[in-house]
Amino acid sequence: MLMGKFTHNLDAKNRLFIPAKHRDQLGETFVITRNIDKCLSVFSMEEWEKYTDKLEQLPSTQAREIARFIYSNATDVQPDSQGRVLIPAELLAYAGIEKGAVVVGCGRHAEIWAEEIWNEKNNSESEE
Repeated sequence: MLMGKFTHNLDAKNRLFIPAKHRDQLGETFVITRNIDKCLSVFSMEEWEKYTDKLEQLPSTQAREIARFIYSNATDVQPDSQGRVLIPAELLAYAGIEKGAVVVGCGRHAEIWAEEIWNEKNNSESEE
């Protein structure tokens, strides 16, 4: 299970450090894609297959649109020797990540949020 919250900054080459706890569970290669919540989702290859298998069970018209959104914005990544992954500029722009990012464990997947958006969302949810 992916758990915890970790804050890191992008480096000049758009690389983000993925915590060792998460890397151990995600494996040598994992997938980063858009999430409908304006953040990025991170899946191990095993969980990615389970996630995408569910798409195939949806009615074809619904599945096509969701599949386009998910697959066209997905990338597989491999951490470098320092635990950093290169995140494509399009994904960073989608999530609003410019410098600070928060990596959040969500059980079977992780999410990457722009630090400002995470803090704003977290503060408004705790007030409710």
